Amino acid sequence: MTVSPFSDPPHGSTGDTTPTPSATGPVPPADYYPARAVIDLGAIRSNVESLARHAGTAQVMAVVKADAYGHGLLPSARAALAGGATWLGTAQISEALALRAAGIGPDQARVLTWLYAPGAPLRALVEAEIDVSVAAPWALDEVAAAARAAGRPARVHLKIDTGLGRNGIVPEQLPAVLDAALRAESEGVLRVVGIWSHFAFADEPEHPTVLHQADVFDAAVRTTEAAGAQLEVRHLANSAATLTNPRVHYDLVRPGLAVYGLSPVPTLGTPDDYGLVPAMTLEARLATVKQVTGGQGVSYAHAYTTPRATILGVVPLGYADGIPRHASGALPERPGGPVLVGGPIDEAGGVDGTGRVLHVAGRVCMDQFVLDLGPYASEQAGDVVTLFGPGAGLARGGAPTAEDWALAAGTISYEITTRLGARVPRVYVDGADEGPTTALAPGASATPAEPAPTASHTPLHHDQEWLS
Repeated sequence: MTVSPFSDPPHGSTGDTTPTPSATGPVPPADYYPARAVIDLGAIRSNVESLARHAGTAQVMAVVKADAYGHGLLPSARAALAGGATWLGTAQISEALALRAAGIGPDQARVLTWLYAPGAPLRALVEAEIDVSVAAPWALDEVAAAARAAGRPARVHLKIDTGLGRNGIVPEQLPAVLDAALRAESEGVLRVVGIWSHFAFADEPEHPTVLHQADVFDAAVRTTEAAGAQLEVRHLANSAATLTNPRVHYDLVRPGLAVYGLSPVPTLGTPDDYGLVPAMTLEARLATVKQVTGGQGVSYAHAYTTPRATILGVVPLGYADGIPRHASGALPERPGGPVLVGGPIDEAGGVDGTGRVLHVAGRVCMDQFVLDLGPYASEQAGDVVTLFGPGAGLARGGAPTAEDWALAAGTISYEITTRLGARVPRVYVDGADEGPTTALAPGASATPAEPAPTASHTPLHHDQEWLS
């Protein structure tokens, strides 16, 4: 991925973010931050193209909820549409309205939104031609009232609870809801255009609930169509099911995590195995580098103590930025989150000869954490370290990934990118010429030997704006 400076905008990830070159020179003081997330829009575009191939004849809805899993709502949505998505999905009403306000009209993409409580501003959705999920009888009543107020029919997708036990109409309620919906449709108030549900165990394709939920969904589709609904789309598959279960692709698939290049089934395959490229690289500049003696306690509660005289480096990212405190480290008993220090990721996703992977030493604090760089480290304050990116991952001897951080924190990769704080600038690039990694670097190791004192370390992504 080739990184060049962009300035639209450095912090806000919901503005119009078509990449445009920024002026060289110092970063404005209000925009300065010693870390950044580099978002590769070319990777998002490529991922959607790959997902479309997995989906076969089904259309692709790119799920861009939660600020596009931390990647930025509008730039990610536009990249997904450029990759072939014809639908966009959001959990919150505000996200759906933001897409329309930014100029993504019905002629460019259908938008579905699904999570709201009684009293929500549904009229605005109807007026913006945004499809609305109905998951309960009260929701149908409120959507119908909103459509009457707007003077135009609402487009409705009936959400069926096929076994997740979360949002949705239980099958026993479906006939009554259908009757009310089709009466409203006959009055010109709404149209039932879709029916959908969500899996509980899609990341375990052989789990018995997967087949059971698909059977319940099929029965709900038959009931709905027999009642007279003219459905445009039936949709059930999330990222995991899109990649592993063609039987449930129906008319539309709804990938979320996979759009951003992360594997929803890491025990079954890596992003590379599924033709995906992680789109986010999180990096920071060392704020402090200093020598300490052996036996020095590090960070709060001295959870880590240096085993020898060494050099410590302070990374200016903490749990206020979304770095999980559960990824704190107390080597050797409990390694913390992994960080690539001193060298770039090579073309195969491994660590080049000057780089090494270290782990958080001690507690992750609100704004910072510490690395034990080793007694022979040559890093200096200002050098760039990478927390995660499109590497091959520690298990394959490569650079750390969001999945590696998830393992260190006892969570899932969804949370690692989505929780990234708003104060971390998103910088948008287009690595369109890059593809998924296919092999490891010869001899790459997740824990290389300490470099000699004369080792040369090349910081990552040193464009003019980042260095100024």
